[in-house]
Amino acid sequence: MIKAEGITKSFNGRQVLSGIDLDIKDGSIFGLLGPSGAGKTTLIKIITGQLASDGGAVYVSGKDVKEFNGEDRRSIGIMMDDFGLYDRLSCQDNLKIFADIYNVPHDRIIPSLEEVGLSDSKKKPAVKLSKGMRARLQLARVFMTDPKILFLDEPTSGLDPLTMKYIHKLIEDKKQQGTTIFLTTHNMEEAARLCDEVALLNDGHIIDRGAPDEICRRYNHHKKIDIHLTTGEDIELPHNEEAAVKISELISQGKVETIHSSEPTLETVFIELTGRKLEDISEVQYA
Repeated sequence: MIKAEGITKSFNGRQVLSGIDLDIKDGSIFGLLGPSGAGKTTLIKIITGQLASDGGAVYVSGKDVKEFNGEDRRSIGIMMDDFGLYDRLSCQDNLKIFADIYNVPHDRIIPSLEEVGLSDSKKKPAVKLSKGMRARLQLARVFMTDPKILFLDEPTSGLDPLTMKYIHKLIEDKKQQGTTIFLTTHNMEEAARLCDEVALLNDGHIIDRGAPDEICRRYNHHKKIDIHLTTGEDIELPHNEEAAVKISELISQGKVETIHSSEPTLETVFIELTGRKLEDISEVQYA
């Protein structure tokens, strides 16, 4: 569905993307993970034709994005920051403007607001919406064209857990309907929950990619089992046959309160590969 080959991009002599290759399957959720400034937004802009790359090529549904026409662009939905919202206009009027630009029938407006739970706020000006409601209005806008591909750039950044969960459900519903979703995030837990495949981006390079659980298993060097006992004691055992006997004994004695294997998270994998935490990399312009 989305194929990128050797994408490069520089700003003011700084290399933002260095030879990016992607091949994203139809109907999947693909996550591009990395901190602010890693090049995630730049890559989305190149893939969607908003920004020209310095080198390489991008194909969406088998067509070079440089050759996209209006119909091709209507097959893509893009959610980026507060892009496309007018504060003084109501939710309904915001969608009317977008519908007129993209030649979408007005009878799609109310169903789109209902889909994201904003039908009761259709007359409310965008400026009076909470951050979570603004995010849902943006999703309603991109849903209106019934896109085959959704590009969601940090769609839950700064949202409370309940709103985040609501938006996750909307994203999962779109996947069930056959939509291909390209998600950028620095929230590794979000990526592990939603994505079929992820790529870790750092300093313009993809440093690893694969299914989230596959990546975590790949870097599970220690292979330990952590046990919390009813006495309050924590013990760590190696992942082997001898430990299995010990665990069986503890369980039969009723001493085990919790037990967990010690696979790394996506975030700990990222830290291992880069030597830096996500927050250690500051945001840079255009990235």
